[in-house]
Amino acid sequence: MSKAFVEGTFDDIKSLDLRFLEEAAKSGPLTVLLRSDEAILAETGKAPRFPFAERQYFLAATRFVADVVECPSTGAALLAWNDGIWVEREGGSRQSYCREHGIAHRLVTAADLSGFPEPQPKPVQGPKVVVTGCYDWFHSGHVRFFEEASAFGALYVVVGHDRNIRALKGEGHPLLPEAERRYVVGAIKHVTQALISTGEGWLDADPQIKQIKPDYYVVNEDGDKGGKREYCESNGIQYKVLRREPAPGLPKRSSTDLRGF
Repeated sequence: MSKAFVEGTFDDIKSLDLRFLEEAAKSGPLTVLLRSDEAILAETGKAPRFPFAERQYFLAATRFVADVVECPSTGAALLAWNDGIWVEREGGSRQSYCREHGIAHRLVTAADLSGFPEPQPKPVQGPKVVVTGCYDWFHSGHVRFFEEASAFGALYVVVGHDRNIRALKGEGHPLLPEAERRYVVGAIKHVTQALISTGEGWLDADPQIKQIKPDYYVVNEDGDKGGKREYCESNGIQYKVLRREPAPGLPKRSSTDLRGF
């Protein structure tokens, strides 16, 4: 199978970026040529919102990306990585360049990126782990939490449904609908399966937990509330509380800080 390549800044990664990576990966094992902080600053006059190491960590944690390589410039990337298929979004400007230099090219259209398909669950062996949450403004801290939680076993993420998130957090929440939040969560390679809750309150994942039958319920320090500990004790589930620590070398992130409210 041919290799596939995409290039970009991937600063503040959203669902549409992940959909693009998913579509690009259909052309072959996908390498992301990630623009360096210096290149972004030189081109835009502004530093990226998220530094290179954090963007690289997030991208490498997705199901769709085989490798992430630092890229100082697009022109150099096109010539250096000309033995595969160069993939870009509709509106990209490299189609003529690729044709002139004999580089295979694929354009991903807006229609290709419609909808939020659910990734196929991974095969499960050994213990099962469940985590729950809103996952509205998804960031590297969430990725790290999934990475650490998955060390206990196959990870199931239950995403709070829209009505319940609104009831718990107030108007203006969630920013993104439940199907989109589930898609983003399910795009992370540490996740075995992402589901949407159907219950209410802090234990809105109760129906899904009874279905999954997990060995562990893992929360971070902020999530250690709402009767979860007592729920696990009464249901024979091991309860684990993780400290909110970023991946080594990365800044600590908070959805509240990023969102601004």
